[in-house]
Amino acid sequence: MSRFFATGSDSESEESSSADEITPKASGATFKQSLLLSDDEEDTKRVVRSAKDKRFEELTNLIKTIRNAMKIRDMAKCLEEFEQLCRAFIKSKNIVDKEGVPPFYIRLLADLEDYLNQLWEDKEGKKKMNKNNAKALSTLRQKIRKYNRDYETEIAAYKENPQESADEEEEKEPEESGSSSESETEGGDEGVSAKAFLKKKPEAVPDASKFLKSAKGSGDESSSSDDDEDDEDWGSDTVDSGSESSDEGEGKSSSLALVFLKKTQESEKSTEKKVSKKKKLKKKERLEEEIEEEGEEVEGGWEKVKGGAPMVKEKPKMFAKGTEINVPVVVKKLNEILQARGKKGTDRAAQIELLHALAGISNEHNLGQGILVKIKFNIIASLYDYNPNLAAFMKADMWKKCLECIDELLDILFENNNIFIGENIAEDSETLSISDQPFRVRGCVLTLVERMDEEFTKIMQNTDPHSQEYVDNLKDEGRVCGIIDRLLNYLENKGSTEEICRIYLRRIMHTYYKFDYKAHRRSLGLQGETKSEQDQEESESDDSAIIMDRLCKFIYAKDRTDRIRTCAILCHIYHHALHSRWYQARDLMLMSHLQDNIQHADPPVQILYNRTMVQLGICAFRQGMIKDAHNALLDIQSSGRAKELLGQGLLMRNMQERNAEQEKIEKRRQVPFHMHINLELLECVYLVSAMLLEIPYMAAHEFDARRRMISKQFHHQLRVGERQPLLGPPESMREHVVAASKAMKMGDWRTCHSFIINEKMNCKVWDLFPETQRVREMLVRKIQEESLRTYLFTYSSVYDSISMQTLSEMFELEIPTVHSIISKMIINEELMASLDQPTQTVVMHRTEPTSLQNMALQLAEKLGSLVENNERVFDLKQGVYGGYFNRDQKGGYQQKQSYQRGDQKGGYQQNKSGYQRGGYRNQNQGNY
Repeated sequence: MSRFFATGSDSESEESSSADEITPKASGATFKQSLLLSDDEEDTKRVVRSAKDKRFEELTNLIKTIRNAMKIRDMAKCLEEFEQLCRAFIKSKNIVDKEGVPPFYIRLLADLEDYLNQLWEDKEGKKKMNKNNAKALSTLRQKIRKYNRDYETEIAAYKENPQESADEEEEKEPEESGSSSESETEGGDEGVSAKAFLKKKPEAVPDASKFLKSAKGSGDESSSSDDDEDDEDWGSDTVDSGSESSDEGEGKSSSLALVFLKKTQESEKSTEKKVSKKKKLKKKERLEEEIEEEGEEVEGGWEKVKGGAPMVKEKPKMFAKGTEINVPVVVKKLNEILQARGKKGTDRAAQIELLHALAGISNEHNLGQGILVKIKFNIIASLYDYNPNLAAFMKADMWKKCLECIDELLDILFENNNIFIGENIAEDSETLSISDQPFRVRGCVLTLVERMDEEFTKIMQNTDPHSQEYVDNLKDEGRVCGIIDRLLNYLENKGSTEEICRIYLRRIMHTYYKFDYKAHRRSLGLQGETKSEQDQEESESDDSAIIMDRLCKFIYAKDRTDRIRTCAILCHIYHHALHSRWYQARDLMLMSHLQDNIQHADPPVQILYNRTMVQLGICAFRQGMIKDAHNALLDIQSSGRAKELLGQGLLMRNMQERNAEQEKIEKRRQVPFHMHINLELLECVYLVSAMLLEIPYMAAHEFDARRRMISKQFHHQLRVGERQPLLGPPESMREHVVAASKAMKMGDWRTCHSFIINEKMNCKVWDLFPETQRVREMLVRKIQEESLRTYLFTYSSVYDSISMQTLSEMFELEIPTVHSIISKMIINEELMASLDQPTQTVVMHRTEPTSLQNMALQLAEKLGSLVENNERVFDLKQGVYGGYFNRDQKGGYQQKQSYQRGDQKGGYQQNKSGYQRGGYRNQNQGNY
């Protein structure tokens, strides 16, 4: 008898074999027809199934589809299939009431809810989803939470022991199939005999597969054991079919007996299955361990140690015993190690260790500095490759190793002048052996140092700026600058002009943003408090201004790339502005003409330009150049994106504007925290500058219908302050500036001064300047002067004349200063008055316009707007704006004059007169 018949007992096998030979006798036309069918027709024969099987199969198919959709994160598909599953479950309600909720259904509900919660918490994953999936996720999450309330007890039971519930489900499946077949036997003889016949017929197919599986069984016990279980099921089926094929009475009694026996043995079978599964798992683990141990023993890398004695790990042997160590052998070994670089599954840490070991071997055998330099180049490159992701930063231990290796490489290069390195040296033409000729090694130490500098920036970007770790990492900048200085000295002797420009720029980038306190103290004539500080100052090298000047001028003269020169100019301007050298910084910015084409530069250069302009504006403010400060800061502050434009953080925008990849790129452009410009100080400087310009202008043009707005942001802050229903004492910096503006509008300079300069504002803003006291004095002076101008604009119509002595006492200004301010206002025709020199008084002039003059002014304004509209229509048709305004005709408009407000003219023409507070006055007031 064949092997594959030995699954059940001998009696069962005999019955099954007899069942093969003897055709079953069954009444009914259906069964006779089934015997006459061919094999092809038998395959397409309809199988009779119970309603339970049909419903449960429909549910399992839908569950499979949902699980597939979960794997690929297709939430729309999940939602659609879940709705179908709920409908199918409602249809099978009658069966569920009898049998209970199937475990596979409960398992899906629990798994789906956990899966949706996990997706909901994953913020990054939700960002990547498209609109349909995100909407489906939120809908499905709400539905599943509501739906699962009806099955809370079943889901809780499943979550307590998910393994057991899964096992029970697996056991129930064969039982259900058996019970369904038994129910069909009770239903009628026709269905039973047909099913038995169909079950029995395909046995010829598994014969070969069983034979193949059994042959494979010696290698894999788990698969053979599963086959045994399947064979037991087939054996039971053949027993059933055999009993049915005998006489009717005997068949019924034997099948009934078998059915009852099967039910009594169910509990024993389940326990046996669990025990056998555990045994199989343990046996499999033991076999795997033995195989691993055997493999390791063969390799000779590990030994089995008894008693828990410590194991000594041997270093991997680079060369076989008796191998002569020379340069070609070491180079060959080096190439072997490097071939694994970048491949999948390569242990990068082990590769670095192997390279270190190879360097040690070359040192031991005195193979020369050439091969050692080549190995060092590859060690540093492997350290950089340790993180395959470009956005990831180096870990602390790798960073320390990298700095040490670069230092060692520079030591070798300084000690041996006969080593020439360069990227243009081919590998074939390298000279690594010790000979009369100098060593020639392929490589570029400048590229390694530039990458080291970038890695340092990445480390600082990815460290929490408010932690001690950031301070510890920042201490490494001294080492980084030391390495750059050493390489700078090396390349000045041996490097090309292009390489010198590149290393000079790296040195500049580490210098331009640092305030030189020692040079500042020397310029003020101060000395160190202690003797050690004085000695240190004497031993210090040149001031940073001298270093910057030398490095930048070399780049201006020698550099051939626009980018390096642009960066050097911007850094130079920034450094001048930081140290209050306003005129040098301004002249260099104007001579460079960078503002004309900076929009075509790459984003890092644009960020540097924005930082430079901001620093230039702050410098102008410190020097009392209020208008220049406002103009420099206007573009950055008016955009409302100062934080982003300065590279100091990202703003929360709509997700459509920036995807995850763009966000990563922008994060890499961010400036490290120690280089940040204080945004609150920047905004305060801008708002105070706007206040000193805007308040006098608003007072002068209070009744002007077409007055321009100097600062939109300042006006916005004023409107916010006016809308507040309850005005308390100012708290934030903005509220202080708004309160000061309201006081200045009334000409009350003392209140304005108290709001701008107080303890809170000193701590937040003014104490951050290097020359704090000088800045405060300048601010007080400017507030007094602009308050005087505002007072005269506001109250000039009230006075017939006013003494300059009175004004001097009111605003605590010297009489010459008051005289100067009033004279400028009269010359610019801002104030309709005259000075009476003997009495030191200002006599106001009043000339009220007639009704005809008022009508003429209104007509002129309307005509002006009409002409402007005509020109715009003409521009749309012709494509060239304003031929009319450029006509050189007598009696027409002046050349190159326009009606636009942006020309910084108060009116339409340069010599046009208009009514302003007590008389006619020229409106050419763009300079104030």
